[in-house]
Order: sequence, then structure tokens, then C-alpha cells
Amino acid sequence: MWALIATLLFSPLAPPPPDRFDVNGVSLSYTVQGTGEPVVLIHGLYSSVRRNWELPGTLQMLAANYQVIALDLPGHGLSDKPDRIDAYGLAMVDDVVALLDHLAIKKAHIVGYSMGGMIAMKLMATHPDRVLSAVVGGMGWMEKGTLLALFWENWQAAARGQTPAVCAQSLGKLALSADELASIHAPVIVVVGEKDPVKPLFVDPLHKARPDWPIVVVPNANHTDTVFRPEFKHTLVDALANPAHGG
Repeated sequence: MWALIATLLFSPLAPPPPDRFDVNGVSLSYTVQGTGEPVVLIHGLYSSVRRNWELPGTLQMLAANYQVIALDLPGHGLSDKPDRIDAYGLAMVDDVVALLDHLAIKKAHIVGYSMGGMIAMKLMATHPDRVLSAVVGGMGWMEKGTLLALFWENWQAAARGQTPAVCAQSLGKLALSADELASIHAPVIVVVGEKDPVKPLFVDPLHKARPDWPIVVVPNANHTDTVFRPEFKHTLVDALANPAHGG
């Protein structure tokens, strides 16, 4: 029996076990699969590599043609879950950069969903030299100084599952000013569910400010199920194959 379990765990069909690296004393779990141009997958709030990218089959699909890097952000998945706010917010942008440095990758395509989309947007504004292109899913523009950004900054979130409350409370720090948004020159495509409340709150304002960024709306999809929809995966494939179409 144990031989069978070992065979299943370590067979070529099984995903490789995740690796770990440390950022400012926080141990983060990540996985690398496939070869080719690097693509970083950044999951959403209360999610993980497993839930956001492996279960829908997105990671495996992209790994057929790209070097896919996916990390569990602090407070999520197999990574450490520190209960201090300075490990979240802007620190999660730095975590992505630190992972690229750890893997000796100069630039990568960035795919972020929900909170991961917030991180991707801030990453493009603050580290433009590290981004080849981006797909922002389930998120748009959280404008600095607006009521929506202030909501995140002042939200007295509670812990959920193993994710400390300070993670959600840090997200207002990822807001972008109009100047920051205008400074982004990497090709970007936005994908959002038709029934996702993020669309009117964040994506529609983004479209007004950056009409040069194509927006793909997944019919009848909400915030949770968009990543499972074929349209979402097709958008990723097209965006990565033709990144110049994004801007």
C-alpha cells in the first residue's frame, strides 16, 4: 500500500511538491512547473495556489507552454500566517519581487485574481521593470483616496479560516493614484465575471481611465466561479500568446 502511495505522489503525473523561501522572517510556499517564458500566478483573498489555480486546472494548462510560478501569499495556503499587518499590503508586492529574485528571473508575465489583481496592479506601478505583461482578473482600479479605498483601509475584518484579520485590513495600501495608473505601460488585459460586483465598483472606473486596456466579460459568471470558466482560461492563453494586444 505504501509503495502505491509513494508511486502516486512522486509519479511524473503528480505535481511536484512546493518549495519554500523566506522574506523578512516569513516562510512562503511556492511551486514552479513547466518551461518557457515565466508566468507568475497570484491568488485571491482567503484562497491559495491550490484553490485558485490548481483545482480549476489553470496552472497545469499554462505549464504546458510556460514556466509557471505560483505562490501562497502570507496568511494563505501552506505559507506562514503572521499576525502582524506589516507582513501584508505592500509587503505582498515585495514578496512577488523577492520570489522573482530568488528564482533569478528578471521579468515575468503577471496574472492576478481578486486580491492578486490588486497586487498585480500595484506591482506594475511600483516595479515596472519586472513585468512583461499582466492579466488582471476579478479586479480593476482601486483608486487611492476614494471611499472604496478608505473602506479597505478602515475595514475591521475578522480572521477567516487561517488567514489573520490584518491581511484584509492591509489591502487599502494597494490603492493606486491616477498618476500611478497612468504610468503603467505594460500590456494589460482585464477579465471579470458579468455578475461580479467588482465590475461596477472597480472595472468600470478602470475602463474610463484606461480605455486602451481590453476588458473581457465572462457571461453569467460571478466573482467565485469566473476562474473555473473556459472563457477565463482562453483569455489567459490569448493574452500570453499576444501580450501586445493589451495596450
